[in-house]
Amino acid sequence: MQRMPIALDQLPDDVDALKSLVADQLARNKQLTTENQHYKAQVLTLTEQLNLALARRYAASSEKLSPDQIRLFDEAEVQAVAPAEDETVRVPAHTRRKRGRKPLPETLPRVEVVHELPDNERICPHDGNPLIEIGAVTSEQLDIITAKIRVIRHIRKQYACSCGHCIKTAVLPPQPIPKSLASPGLLAHITVSKYQDALPLYRQEAILSRIGVDLPRATLANWMVQAGGLIQPLINLLRDRLLAYDILQMDETPVQVLQEPGKTAQSKSYLWLQRGGPPEQPVVLYDYDPGRGAEVPKRLLAGFTGYLQTDGYDGYNAVVEVNGLAHVGCMAHARRKFDEAVKAQGKKPPAGKAHVGLALIRKLYRVEKQARTLTPADRYAHRQRHARPILDELRSWLDKVLPQVPPTSATGKALNYLHNEWDKLIRYLDDGRLEIDNNGAENAIRPFVLGRKNWLFSASVKGVKASANLYSLIETAKANGLEPYAYLRYLFTELPKAATVEAIEALLPGNISKDQIRIG
Repeated sequence: MQRMPIALDQLPDDVDALKSLVADQLARNKQLTTENQHYKAQVLTLTEQLNLALARRYAASSEKLSPDQIRLFDEAEVQAVAPAEDETVRVPAHTRRKRGRKPLPETLPRVEVVHELPDNERICPHDGNPLIEIGAVTSEQLDIITAKIRVIRHIRKQYACSCGHCIKTAVLPPQPIPKSLASPGLLAHITVSKYQDALPLYRQEAILSRIGVDLPRATLANWMVQAGGLIQPLINLLRDRLLAYDILQMDETPVQVLQEPGKTAQSKSYLWLQRGGPPEQPVVLYDYDPGRGAEVPKRLLAGFTGYLQTDGYDGYNAVVEVNGLAHVGCMAHARRKFDEAVKAQGKKPPAGKAHVGLALIRKLYRVEKQARTLTPADRYAHRQRHARPILDELRSWLDKVLPQVPPTSATGKALNYLHNEWDKLIRYLDDGRLEIDNNGAENAIRPFVLGRKNWLFSASVKGVKASANLYSLIETAKANGLEPYAYLRYLFTELPKAATVEAIEALLPGNISKDQIRIG
């Protein structure tokens, strides 16, 4: 029970009673101090949450925006000012090149339009002599012709013998989807439109309808499922290539599947992203699973040894232990948490612990920028010389300030993430081939995330597995420098003819040149 304050003239004369009273008051003061600290921590946390919410809603992001994130309705206004022609500017200390218009690709076909002076203007106004052609001024414009759609009519000649018993018909080349309207070109176009350009099938149905072609979205969806099954042998070979190399990045993102056995339509399933393979033949694979548990990475990485780079999700720890992997962390996640801690302090906060942590991590990224073009061996040496001292400073600072910050605050969460993930975060120093963060995997999974905003969910397990295969092939093609439509058009033409593993392997991205798939 709380005691009321006692006046001086009411204090007991007995020493023991007085000691008891003082001890009781000291205990009460300690309790009040503890409660006060608790309430201060609560106020700090709520204030940070409010500031962070306001920053996310109104403030400019510190992350670089993707072109896909530009607002649709003011895109023209944002990009209205055209860059000037490329121009070199010299200043006393150095020479820099102003950003200007890039030349149009040489691979595009050219149509020449010659402009000549009329005959009545080819006379010199001074002496009346005829003007002589001395050269030409050339400029270029980019022209786009609306997609040309045509019908391929297969005419299979028939042959007969005079005996009346022998009739032979010319054979139709193998098709990606037999007895269907889908040519390799149409199948490639629908696939790229959906999985690369995030154009849902119902919109593609409407576009085709405008030119008088009736292709219901159910038909288009069925083609995508069949195309996903058609390329399964390539996916299997890409997985072999992925697991044979000793560096692999992983990430995962939710996906909603409406018709999934044993689960409600509102429940979450997951698409798992794996990125790796040899640098000259990179591989990007998506894989569907209804769960997010540790058994999924164990299944996907069966037989893999080497370095595994992930974010801080604990679900990867089991496969790291079972396979004996070297677990590499993601410094971008640490940077993001410190950035959020800075934003959580509100407008124009005084430089604090979050600012110090963020500044040191940014120094690490400046080192990485300098080492970007180096060989793995030189990159390793560069990091030892420049990054390791920064990490030593960061570790020393972390040990000092960690006990001083409430763990529930934004800064406390950033510090604890850095502390708990430290061994993983510094492992990139061990090998010049490793990256400082897992951004490669996050960037590879972004096309799916963008597409998900448009189509929201998958109808069936069969559909999401087909989508995973098609996403995998498109992203792997891009990673190998191939234009997705040209590659898929070539693949859907040649794959039905491939009768051996060697023939299928020859069609993998990384085994095909740009010249092989060039159109026109």
